[in-house]
Amino acid sequence: MWSILLTGLAGLLVGGGLSFGQQHKPLWIQIGFYVLAAMSLLAAYLLTLPGK
Repeated sequence: MWSILLTGLAGLLVGGGLSFGQQHKPLWIQIGFYVLAAMSLLAAYLLTLPGK
């Protein structure tokens, strides 16, 4: 369940990064959104791994 929510959050963050890019906002804001999206996808992947 959490992995689905984190994947959706990553999609929203990528959309936010693209939106800020079209608005000509500072590059560090876009990079921050993309980094957070990557972290969200990584967390979603790690939650799907079998635990002990």
